[in-house]
Amino acid sequence: MRRARTKVKTPRSLRLKLAALRRAKKKKPKIVFTNGCFDILHAGHVSYLERARALGDLLVVALNSDDSVKRLKGPSRPVNLLADRMSVLASLECVDYVTHFDEDTPLEIIGQLCPDVLVKGGDYAVDQIVGADFVRARGGKVRTLSFVEGKSTTATLARISGS
Repeated sequence: MRRARTKVKTPRSLRLKLAALRRAKKKKPKIVFTNGCFDILHAGHVSYLERARALGDLLVVALNSDDSVKRLKGPSRPVNLLADRMSVLASLECVDYVTHFDEDTPLEIIGQLCPDVLVKGGDYAVDQIVGADFVRARGGKVRTLSFVEGKSTTATLARISGS
């Protein structure tokens, strides 16, 4: 668990850490960025994060804050609070750093962290992905990854509630 705690960063400390890593290496690390609520972690999330990590040298996951999740998903969400969601994600081997953002979109934090690869789930078209223009303008890539059939937070919550 100690290693997982070192992966959790404030946006500012992560920006400084990534800048230091970029300066320290002869070959700059390829930084992959994804974001989301990751409210109830399931096998689909894990598969997605492992595939995202394979696209570069470091995987950064930015989580919507609790208030942001509430605004996006409704008053009954999140099920798990930000600190718990960050801790669980940080415990995954494929995740290198976890941070958060309070806005409804990750545009500001993408601008701060300047990832080389921006990744979202297959329910987005590349031209709909927030931050895609910024990443591509800097020479980066934007990718979508398909979902694992039948694995979703919505489906999990429906099973729990008996819906």
